[in-house]
Amino acid sequence: MENRAKNTGFAAMDGLKQREIARQGGRAAHRKGTAHEFSAEEARNAGRKGGQRVAANRSHMSEIGKLGGRRSAEQRRKRLAAANEKVPAKSHGEKESVSGSEVPELNKASSQSDADV
Repeated sequence: MENRAKNTGFAAMDGLKQREIARQGGRAAHRKGTAHEFSAEEARNAGRKGGQRVAANRSHMSEIGKLGGRRSAEQRRKRLAAANEKVPAKSHGEKESVSGSEVPELNKASSQSDADV
């Protein structure tokens, strides 16, 4: 026989039912006026306290810093690759030239203006 504790009551309910009951309780507390609402100062202090706890774990901070650096570099590589695909590479000092035969719109426009004359 297993010694595993079986969930009963609230813990045995499915997640949707738990959320619905919690939502109703929260609304009732607000109507009654007993619900706690954080002030801006309380929220600031809570965020500061949480940030200090996370920052105290130096190995964790190192790992997330490395991950951020990798993602930043990956995004930079993607942007550069996309930019290089859009613009054909040309050598230094080379001027871009377009002949009429390469651009059909220019051929159409020039033949129409010649016919109007």
